[in-house]
Amino acid sequence: MLEEVSLFNSKKDLFLAFFITAFIATYATLIEYNNFKQLTRFDSNLVNATLFKKYAKTKISKKGKIKKYQILKLKSDRGYTFFTSAKQTQKVLIGQKLKLEIWAGKINFYQYMTGFYASSRILSLYKNTSLKQKLNSLIEQEHQNKTISSIYQALFTATQLDSKIQSQFSSLGISHLIAISGFHLGVLSALLFFLFKYPYQFLQQRYFPYRSYKVDSFIFIAIILLSYLLFLDYPPSLLRAFVMLLIGFFLYDRGIKVVSQRTLLLTVILLLALFPRLLFSIGFWLSVSGVFYIFLFLIHYKHLSKIWQFVLVPFWVYILMLPYSIIIFGNFSFYHPLSILWTSLFTLFYPLSIFLHLINQGDILDGFIQNLLNIDTLSEQMTLDWKWLIIYVATSLGAIYKKSLLYLSLFFALIVFIYSIYEIT
Repeated sequence: MLEEVSLFNSKKDLFLAFFITAFIATYATLIEYNNFKQLTRFDSNLVNATLFKKYAKTKISKKGKIKKYQILKLKSDRGYTFFTSAKQTQKVLIGQKLKLEIWAGKINFYQYMTGFYASSRILSLYKNTSLKQKLNSLIEQEHQNKTISSIYQALFTATQLDSKIQSQFSSLGISHLIAISGFHLGVLSALLFFLFKYPYQFLQQRYFPYRSYKVDSFIFIAIILLSYLLFLDYPPSLLRAFVMLLIGFFLYDRGIKVVSQRTLLLTVILLLALFPRLLFSIGFWLSVSGVFYIFLFLIHYKHLSKIWQFVLVPFWVYILMLPYSIIIFGNFSFYHPLSILWTSLFTLFYPLSIFLHLINQGDILDGFIQNLLNIDTLSEQMTLDWKWLIIYVATSLGAIYKKSLLYLSLFFALIVFIYSIYEIT
């Protein structure tokens, strides 16, 4: 039986953990700062980077002519993200590696960490096809509609979606299902656990009964998920989920309660220490927030049966995450609340779509996706002041200790929901 066992047995252990974490965070930040100084040391720099998003733009020149060009979003081999522009005629594929000369200008360290614009000149395109490009090509071959194939590419290889499709999914409240996150990692973990269980137990009974099924299954799943994480270039939300999986098993194996805000806090501190750039990632913090509210429910309503918890958690997470969605993204429509249903159905759709693509039948569900794309959401763009988000976060954190603040947070989220419905009527 799991008990409330402390991770740190004394103040000395706590101080040592704090010192080690602070040292790691300082060292990681100094590495980033050194990379920043190297980038801004000269007027221009040669950079190897990978393209992971592009979109067309137009502007009117001084002579009144319409000029077409494209904005490229790239990630350098050193980990920083930047934007640049290129001619409309420049053919660059998503996932392709480029060699550029960039002029970063007088950017500061904050801009370097969060993403910046740099004038550039493309020197060469690497012709070697990456594994991600090959996989995207195979996915595209299974679909006649390029828009639908791009959705599956986003779902399986974390390829960026066109902004119009992103806006449609945001209005439907299902953008979190397309962008690979901890939710996907959870579904994959359950699928791998099921696939590993019976072959392993068959072999265990005959050849190695002394081995622990829980430990071996965790090692197997962790290796597969780590490989997938590296393949996708560790998206922030997926990285959070994977590290939390490791920490969760570590605590569980030692009899320490896993469903605790301390588990989440430990994950966040460790990740920020190792990857300080995550401090500025909206995707990372949204992922953390989602888990935070799930844990908040399971802690305050642990007396409910497992069935009721399973039924209520999707509604709970949707309502309490809605203020973040409205304040940050602003898209809302009458179809938005149906994301509760879509999220539940996605646990079946995701593994099924993987299986169908493996047997070269990936287009079977294309009609369903096309229907989603054809929905006229009649969405509205709404704005709420960021100060409300700060107040909401503060009351949510206080809800860990006081149930009255939990009800206050829930009340605020419901007011945002009612306000959103009112705005689109």
